[in-house]
Amino acid sequence: MAHFAKIDSTTNLVLEVNVVNNEDVKDLTFPESEAVGIAFLTPWNTDGTYWKQTSYNNNFRKNYAGIGFTYDSVRDAFIPEQPFNSWLLNEDTCQWEAPIPYPNDGNFYDWDETTLSWKEVVL
Repeated sequence: MAHFAKIDSTTNLVLEVNVVNNEDVKDLTFPESEAVGIAFLTPWNTDGTYWKQTSYNNNFRKNYAGIGFTYDSVRDAFIPEQPFNSWLLNEDTCQWEAPIPYPNDGNFYDWDETTLSWKEVVL
C-alpha cells in the first residue's frame, strides 16, 4: 500500500492521508510510485491542494504525514505540530525536542512550559 498526504497549497498543512492500493500505483516503489499515485488521486483534488507520498515506515520525507503536520518542501519532510514554544526542531529527524533532555531514570515526566523543565508524574 502507498500512502499519500493531501496538502493545502497555501499553508502546506496536511489535510488528510489516503491509502492507494499497490495495483493502482502499478506495484512501483518510491519515488516512481509518487507520480502514478498522484495521477490516481487527482480526481479527488480540491482547489488549492496537492498530494505528496508519505512513508508509513519513515523511509522518506522523515516522518509519516498526519493531519495537522506541515510539509516543508525545502527539507522535503513532514513535520509534526510544535508541541511547545520552547521546543526546537531537530534538523536531522524533523522532530521537535525539548530544550532539556527527557530524564533517563525510569520515572515518568511531563513537560512544564512555564518552568521549562520536566516535572515528574506520580502514578
